[in-house]
Amino acid sequence: QVQLVESGGGLVQPGDSLRLSCAVSGRTLSTLTMGWFRQAPGQRREFVVGNAWSGGAIFVADSVKGRFTISRDSAKNTVYLKMNSLKPERTDVYYCAAQHLGAPSRIVDENTYDYWGQGTQVTVSS
Repeated sequence: QVQLVESGGGLVQPGDSLRLSCAVSGRTLSTLTMGWFRQAPGQRREFVVGNAWSGGAIFVADSVKGRFTISRDSAKNTVYLKMNSLKPERTDVYYCAAQHLGAPSRIVDENTYDYWGQGTQVTVSS
């Protein structure tokens, strides 16, 4: 059973940077397509960024392009979401998600993910 545990959320100021972590257990990261999603209060969950298990294929939502990046540390079996230039007056719960050997075409669709973390909240406010 794959388990995902996010961490790193909190309260930051507009323009700040923040890095979220997603620790993966139960399966090696090299076989997992990973995605980050976020959900604001009363809103649908939306795709943020993800990359395929095979490497190379990375998708980034237009709303965060140029500011958010995804990375992996195989030694730690951990995925990161680095967020720069955070925009003001936002509160989102960020979730990491995983799917085993997921094809690149499945990265942006939340319905294709098999495993989800519990989420970590990020509030951007002055």
